[in-house]
Amino acid sequence: MKGRNMTRWRDPAKDPRQEPKSNLITAEGAARLRGILDHLSRVKRPQISAKVGEAAAQGDRSENADYTYNKKELNRVIARIRYLTKRLDELQVVDRLPANTQKIFFGAFVSLEDEEGETLSLRIVGHDETDTQKRWISIDAPMAKALLGKEVGEDITVLTPNGETFYTVTAIDYAPNSN
Repeated sequence: MKGRNMTRWRDPAKDPRQEPKSNLITAEGAARLRGILDHLSRVKRPQISAKVGEAAAQGDRSENADYTYNKKELNRVIARIRYLTKRLDELQVVDRLPANTQKIFFGAFVSLEDEEGETLSLRIVGHDETDTQKRWISIDAPMAKALLGKEVGEDITVLTPNGETFYTVTAIDYAPNSN
């Protein structure tokens, strides 16, 4: 089992990468993934294929860096297309509001206040659409799991690298332009 792709051995029972990820995604997230797939399939792949063809026409491929680079790039794009196609088939798009919008569920924009009075705004989204800059967290994250089903005014405790952190839910909204 030797090879260039070998990495260190990890116990599958303790490896966080082996944990099952939820297959939920918002309608906006699914549209974004479809847009990426469309761009890769219709624009990027044909461009790189043309570059590979031009580089191959130059002769000896073993010493042709342009050919080697573009071939690797083409393989990377094809792998990404294959992954996105498979992933989009697995995903379940959540495109409607929950029955009780007073509680935190998938897709909610949540405002929290910590013990020092500082506010934290975040959104609970699917694994494929997390974004740290927008503060969109995965529904599989410990913070999201602690928030699910809570209402305004309820307290939660989240275990962080700095120890336990306490938050109070101050607002819940499902409109995308609210936060």
